[in-house]
Amino acid sequence: MRRIGITGSIATGKSTLLAAFAKAGIPVLSADVVVAELYQGEAVAPVEALFRGVARNGVIDRQDLARRLAADPSGFARLEALVHPLVRARIAAFLDAAEQAGHAAAAVEVPLLFESGHDYGFTDIAVTHVADAIQQQRILARPGMSVEKMQTLLARQLPQAEKIRRATWRFDTAQPPDRIERAVAALVADIEAEAGKP
Repeated sequence: MRRIGITGSIATGKSTLLAAFAKAGIPVLSADVVVAELYQGEAVAPVEALFRGVARNGVIDRQDLARRLAADPSGFARLEALVHPLVRARIAAFLDAAEQAGHAAAAVEVPLLFESGHDYGFTDIAVTHVADAIQQQRILARPGMSVEKMQTLLARQLPQAEKIRRATWRFDTAQPPDRIERAVAALVADIEAEAGKP
C-alpha cells in the first residue's frame, strides 16, 4: 500500500489537498484532527500537568495553550515531546488498518512532517505550496493573526523551497480546487491500476 504523507507550510492548502484525496476514494486522516481528539481525551491530564490551568471541563483550551506558547516558545519542545508520540501511534494504527482493509493507498496530513524529524513510514510525500505573497495574504486573513504571530509561525517551519525539493508530488494550491481534484483523481487511479485494483 502507498502510504502518502501530505505536508506543506502554513496556509498552503494542505486541507484542500487532503479533501481531494478523500474525494478520490482513499482513506484519509489529519494529524490536526488527531490532536484535537487527544486534547479531549488521553492528552488532557499530561498537558494540564505541563501547563497548569489550560484544561477546562476536561478539555484542553487550545487558545489559552497557544497564548502561553506565544509568550514562552520554549514550551513547544515539551508539548511536542508529549503529544507527538501519541499522534504517531494513531497514524500508524490508521495506516495499518487501511492496508489490512486492502486499500491501494491512504493519505495522512502532517503539517510539521519534515520539521518533526519522523518519517511515519510514508512511501510518498505530497507537498502543497503557493507563492510567498499568497501565503502571507492567507495567513494574515486568519482570525486573531498578526504580522508578529505569522513571523513566529513561519520561523518554526522549513522554507517552502526545501519542502518542495523533498516532495514526491507537488501541488500549487493557488490553482482552482477542481483542477487539484482532477490531478489527485488521476494520481490515485494510477496508483490503484499499479496495485491491480479495479
